[in-house]
Amino acid sequence: MEYKDYYKELGVEKTASEADIKKAYRKLVRKYHPDVSKEPDADKRTKALNEAYGVLGDAEKRAAYDELGRNQGAQGQPFRPPPDWGAGYESSGADDSDFFADLFAHVGGRRRANSTFQMQGEDSHAAITIDLQDSYQGAKRHIVMRVPEADAQGHVVTRERTLEVTIPKGVTEGQQLRMKGQGNPGSGGAPAGDLYLEIRFRPDARYKVEGRDVFETVPVTPWEAALGGDIDVPTPSGTVTVTVPPNSQTGRKLRLKGRGIPATQPGDLYLLLEVVLPPANDDKARELYATMAREMAFNPRQKLGG
Repeated sequence: MEYKDYYKELGVEKTASEADIKKAYRKLVRKYHPDVSKEPDADKRTKALNEAYGVLGDAEKRAAYDELGRNQGAQGQPFRPPPDWGAGYESSGADDSDFFADLFAHVGGRRRANSTFQMQGEDSHAAITIDLQDSYQGAKRHIVMRVPEADAQGHVVTRERTLEVTIPKGVTEGQQLRMKGQGNPGSGGAPAGDLYLEIRFRPDARYKVEGRDVFETVPVTPWEAALGGDIDVPTPSGTVTVTVPPNSQTGRKLRLKGRGIPATQPGDLYLLLEVVLPPANDDKARELYATMAREMAFNPRQKLGG
């Protein structure tokens, strides 16, 4: 979304008082009122002025706008919330043209207790990170969400809440889990919205995931690769015994059908062989390598003309 500088819209400084903001708004809204203004963009400017004053003229909304908009760029530039409001931060999922509502509807949308206005709470969105094994087996996890809200003085504070989340077996990266009634609170006694949690897998050097297929790098010795044989390989679903074909090279792919992320149609697990040489760090090892060099007529660069 693009950043909207409401202070610039009203032509006031960020330190302007409530009275100065109201005065500037009234002056500009009279100037651009469609009934009296001859400016071609009078309607557009009036709408923008109303939006700006709707935020800066409200102490709670202004506090939230100042807090999260403090380090942003100029008018029209891409808006990036501060990094410390990242994972675990609930944000509004509404697709609204109002810049402030996109970020802070759950902060500024509260009504007085005696109001008869009722509106269901908006849905909120956050991301959670799980291990690949959680997708294979299912799990229960406790996550801590950080929720911004305004205190009695109109300052934005962060409240933490802990939720127990059931990770279903077979969940994939990018999938969203719906937690009914755990979104933003409703107004006037209306029900809360829902919370949608986007699944992300914790990075692991052993695994690469593509959809439901999983790719695992498996180190093998030179003799296992050359002679072939059975080896035990730990996988996300447990240790399995696989047969390495003779004369295997680094990059050879062994497919274990149906051993990927489980589902009605499960993915596959691909084992990518990586030949690892023992270090020549003692006399015995160096002697063995010297014997191989003398007795094995092997030139890996032969095809290169070397």
